[in-house]
Amino acid sequence: MATGALFRVRSSPLHRVGIRQLAREGRLLEMGRGIYRVADAPLESHEDLALLALRKPDAVICLLSALRFHELTTESPGAVWIAIESHARAPRIESLRLKVHYLSGPAFREGVETHTIAGVPVRIYSIAKSVADCFKFRNQIGTKTAIEALKDAWKKKQVTTADLYRFARVCRVLNVMRPYLEGVLE
Repeated sequence: MATGALFRVRSSPLHRVGIRQLAREGRLLEMGRGIYRVADAPLESHEDLALLALRKPDAVICLLSALRFHELTTESPGAVWIAIESHARAPRIESLRLKVHYLSGPAFREGVETHTIAGVPVRIYSIAKSVADCFKFRNQIGTKTAIEALKDAWKKKQVTTADLYRFARVCRVLNVMRPYLEGVLE
């Protein structure tokens, strides 16, 4: 049927009539317009990120959602935090609450990793980029959350000094991050 639990109709090898029949039989569940889930497939964590990636493949998971994916926070994001290119149209997904951030240039393109969730490739910012983004958007998520993410990533040895400084420059927050970096890295 599909390689993962979630799939989009237009990228599926199944004919639309066959998909409708499987949905009527209860073997597929419609998750949104043109997006289905295999009914008996086990639930995967972060399936909401996969659903978003099917609807807006060029979006990148960022900030609290990225921290949650990388297991750097226990805080529940309450919404899926995404970054999209400036002047792009924000997606509307009935079943998801979105927090959209518009980025451009290197701040949007740099640090993107692709992870597979429920058979769907999902674009997520790397740990170092997510930490730098937290400092960039500290007024929205809180400086405390940004500092905790930095400390956690460093303690778990998930980031390097070079990556942290690189993304601090890319996000234009080096002067903001420097005192915290020096405190944590010493």
